[in-house]
Amino acid sequence: NGGQSQSRFNLGETIFDEVSFAVYLPLTHNNFRVKFSRTQRITPILYPSSMHHGTKNPDIEHVEQLAHTEVVNCYQCGKCSAGCPMAERMDVLPSQIIRFVQIGEVNEAAKSGSVWQCVSCLTCSTRCPKSVNIAGVMDALKEISLQKNCVHKDFKRIVAFQKSFLDTIRRNGRTNEFELVAEYKVRGFLGDFNPFLALKDAELGLPMLTRGKLHPWKIGSPVKDKALVKRIFQKCSDSN
Repeated sequence: NGGQSQSRFNLGETIFDEVSFAVYLPLTHNNFRVKFSRTQRITPILYPSSMHHGTKNPDIEHVEQLAHTEVVNCYQCGKCSAGCPMAERMDVLPSQIIRFVQIGEVNEAAKSGSVWQCVSCLTCSTRCPKSVNIAGVMDALKEISLQKNCVHKDFKRIVAFQKSFLDTIRRNGRTNEFELVAEYKVRGFLGDFNPFLALKDAELGLPMLTRGKLHPWKIGSPVKDKALVKRIFQKCSDSN
């Protein structure tokens, strides 16, 4: 797509009265204003029209605060998507996730299954030539999807497992396989009422028990310093 601009653009000390440029948009969006960056020869960086007079969309700012990065620095080179080991399983590529956030469509990004496919290997963040913390953005979007209850339907059981795991650690300071599995199965069933998934892997219970992999008699046996565990969880809550 090509376009013409008659506006005045300030590139450091150089002012262009008329600039011709070509813009590639992985995601379409209306009402963009254009700002140029000196990091490339003439690289258009697109902002939502809601960003005027130096103000930022609060949703974008929230993601950047959680991820400790600036998504505006991304110029869509695609290196994150090219290097991602999970890209072929994603419904939205990492570079497109960043573009969603750039244009203020944070809720759409948070609803995608891609944020839960991410395994936090940090390949994307390492490869980024602009040092955008893409993995951090993925984590931030996970948190936002939980806050807004918009987790992709195919990944709600992942959330159920993570909550069950953390609840077990919070209560006891350590995990217990029997307690974890029981809580996860109940939480998962109450989430989707699927009896087949609730009973999945049930046949492994007895073999694991006889081989000493499950310890039902240790349920509720916490570590000695539970106060330390409580402080760790409190510190994590305060940092968010």
